[in-house]
Amino acid sequence: MRWRSVGEVNCSVARTLAVIGERWTMLILREAFMGRRRFDEFQRNIGIARNILATRLRALVKNGILERFRADGDHVRVEYRLTKKGMELYPVMVAMLKWGDAWLWPPGENRPPLQLMHRGCGAKAMPTLVCPHCGVQVGARDMVAVMRRGQHPARPVERTAHRAAAR
Repeated sequence: MRWRSVGEVNCSVARTLAVIGERWTMLILREAFMGRRRFDEFQRNIGIARNILATRLRALVKNGILERFRADGDHVRVEYRLTKKGMELYPVMVAMLKWGDAWLWPPGENRPPLQLMHRGCGAKAMPTLVCPHCGVQVGARDMVAVMRRGQHPARPVERTAHRAAAR
């Protein structure tokens, strides 16, 4: 399977990777979650080449993750703001942060540079996955993935209309 077609696979993980799986994309989103909105802020904080940043921002806008706005009081500059769809990637960002903090900082080295704080009460926090039914914190061993009848995650989605049109 080619990487371009991963977005057509019958799997939500594969389709998500097709949108946010490129290595610079999550760094752009990290900056957006930290309140950055302007091209120059993204470029300066990430260290990404301008042409690559422009391409990634266009893709994020095209996929509905970011919206492009004229900057307040400035008719030349634009800002990029997270959409509702983009905001829903926050748990993914937090999971990456939590995993990186736990596994990629050797003992004795300085602590990771970022810490999350709850705006409501000011406490240091690391959000966790909780069952919406019983309220118990859950991990991978507490969950089971159940395939819907007749579904297989590795198969491409049928494109019957596309095939018929090609004939």
